[in-house]
Amino acid sequence: MLAANFWRNKSNSQKIIKEKKLYEDLINFYNHSINSLKELDELNQLALEEKNQIIIKEVLDNLKTLEVSAKKNETKCFLSKESDSFDCYVEIHAGAGGTESQDWAEMLRKMYLKWATFKDYKSQMMSEHKGDEAGIKSSTIKIQGDYVYGWLKSESGIHRLVRISPFDSGARRHTSFASVWVYPVVDESIDIEILEKDLRIDTYRSSGAGGQHVNTTDSAVRITHIPSKIVVQCQNERSQHKNKETCMNMLKARLFDFEIKKREKENQSLESSKSDIGWGHQIRSYVLHPYRLVKDNRTNFESTNPDKILNGEIDDFLESSLYKIK
Repeated sequence: MLAANFWRNKSNSQKIIKEKKLYEDLINFYNHSINSLKELDELNQLALEEKNQIIIKEVLDNLKTLEVSAKKNETKCFLSKESDSFDCYVEIHAGAGGTESQDWAEMLRKMYLKWATFKDYKSQMMSEHKGDEAGIKSSTIKIQGDYVYGWLKSESGIHRLVRISPFDSGARRHTSFASVWVYPVVDESIDIEILEKDLRIDTYRSSGAGGQHVNTTDSAVRITHIPSKIVVQCQNERSQHKNKETCMNMLKARLFDFEIKKREKENQSLESSKSDIGWGHQIRSYVLHPYRLVKDNRTNFESTNPDKILNGEIDDFLESSLYKIK
């Protein structure tokens, strides 16, 4: 950072500053924890000598609080891979099953948006295709914040919902599936070559929620990368040119993520539990009936409070996945 030309490359300097802040936060918290632990130990010794039960209880409560904070700080140590610090795109697709799965896909999107709000992250809708009756067929959102991709990368896979259907007049139990795909937003320093001949570009009319956001021209853009069969789309901008530019950035991100995963596979760093994304390979089940349970099939971590999870409080699942994949 002291080099004369450090600020010439803005994207690289920002990356280094971000990394520096992470290490500084880890070290500062460690030092603070050691000092707090010593103070609590001294206070506890005095309370034991005086047999002051009130102070002893306060010390125990403070120790529990310190333990929770230490666990959170420890989790940050697992966010050290090359792309963990990047922002990310979250792409959600409804599975087979019509309205049921489309409603489930929208529930998942709301879950991630609420999680982003809890973490004080920024979120932005990139594209959306509404369901025929309810929910969404597909949606892509962008989430920006510290180490977003590192937190959410383990969410890629099939998510399964079991519930009494609100769309079934017979009140029968239904199982729905939706796929989630998380990939990093890459910066300009990442060199990804994309050839024009490898692209198929389609334009279509946006299908927004109504009012000024519905375009009367074919401004939405869909780009297919023929060699990899990766498809990206954007409709949140009014201009077709801007939507195309955003699509190209998304495609660059997808190709970067594809290369990362290919490299990990070649190095045999992917565990056997991380199977290919496909129907029948659900990573997590959300059961609302006949009992209430959310269970991650890779880590076996579970919660008996699905309402809390669907409301965006998924940090416990994310942390358990971080420990597992490391």
